[in-house]
Amino acid sequence: MSGVAEAPAIDPARVIADLRELDARTGGPGGARRLCWGEEWRAARELLGELLGEIDLEPERDEAGNLWTYLPGEQEPALALGSHLDSVPEGGWLDGALGVMAGLGVLRAWASAGDRPPRTLALVDWADEEGARFGRSLFGSSAASGTFDPAELAAAEDAAGLSATEVLAENGIELGRVTEARSRLDRIGSYLELHIEQGPVLELKGIATAAVSGCTGVERHRFRISGRASHAGTTPMGARRDPGLAAAAAALQVEAIAVEGGGVGTVGVLELEPGIPTVVPGTAEMVVDLRHPDREPLAQMLEEVRGALASSAEERRCELGEEPVWRIEPISFDPELVEKAREACEEVTGTGFGLTSGALHDAAEVARRVPAAMIFCRSAGGISHSPKEDSTEADLRAAIEAFGRLAQSTLH
Repeated sequence: MSGVAEAPAIDPARVIADLRELDARTGGPGGARRLCWGEEWRAARELLGELLGEIDLEPERDEAGNLWTYLPGEQEPALALGSHLDSVPEGGWLDGALGVMAGLGVLRAWASAGDRPPRTLALVDWADEEGARFGRSLFGSSAASGTFDPAELAAAEDAAGLSATEVLAENGIELGRVTEARSRLDRIGSYLELHIEQGPVLELKGIATAAVSGCTGVERHRFRISGRASHAGTTPMGARRDPGLAAAAAALQVEAIAVEGGGVGTVGVLELEPGIPTVVPGTAEMVVDLRHPDREPLAQMLEEVRGALASSAEERRCELGEEPVWRIEPISFDPELVEKAREACEEVTGTGFGLTSGALHDAAEVARRVPAAMIFCRSAGGISHSPKEDSTEADLRAAIEAFGRLAQSTLH
């Protein structure tokens, strides 16, 4: 990793202090409140702007709401560093924010040293990575990669009944123009991201950091099972057409199919209508999320789930409908950058370990256009998307230092 020793080193303590300040402003006992397009999310970006102002840099927003900051270097294309500041409701203090503040730490190191980096550095805070409000994950990064279709959100509403078009407009974003953000990646030569693992693998192996080889593919579908609503007290069991029981039986099959297929499967939404104790439901709606690191097994899992749902619905004399929610193919990161990430982790911790991410990240979308890689930091208890999300200060320091080394090696 030639050139690393001469490059200004990132300050892990300052990065952690920035994360603590972000948590103080937008978190609390109930967890992070940085739901995208909301007040606390805007407050998080205001803090980022303040921190950038300390090194005489000013962010600019693209057509999809992504926030970009450039530190000019000796040449381009630029090296982009980043993640996302938005969170799920009652989320954790590190998810996404770690990568943004670590990227800021790299820019700060160069700006404070008064030297121009070998290549331009770009810090990016991707908009609405979580998709927690309208159900479309990786909003900003998919707009930049070119995979986002504005029609996906044209009719979407949040839990309060506000339309995506309306909410975006309140934040200065025109839904029909978000794909214009694609031009931003024309200037980028490679992309790096630091993130907490959000799972238990590193903790189980006793490893603080790891290189990420790619992200699993996702198939997310909404299934609607229609039966017949009837009185809970007067309808004999044999005369019922109960979609709730059909959904329950199918949900257990989702688990079995995922285990057998070597992936993961989740029924994260299961709603019954009319949803009262005295009525056999007339409809059941369930959202199934399937993930696998390989394309063919993922497709096989989906077909088996469809078959299980069809059989379960038929057995209860119900009808089945399906609507795709969102999908992304498995993404492999750039082998050379992944190896550099592994080397950086080994230099800092003595262990060079790699794994595939079961969670989605903006890097998966960026990797469609430019070489990309990630580093993971060990998550305490494997917990994320929760106020209990945490990583020890020692692990954070190690991951931030490894990320800084990866960035410096990629610049040269």
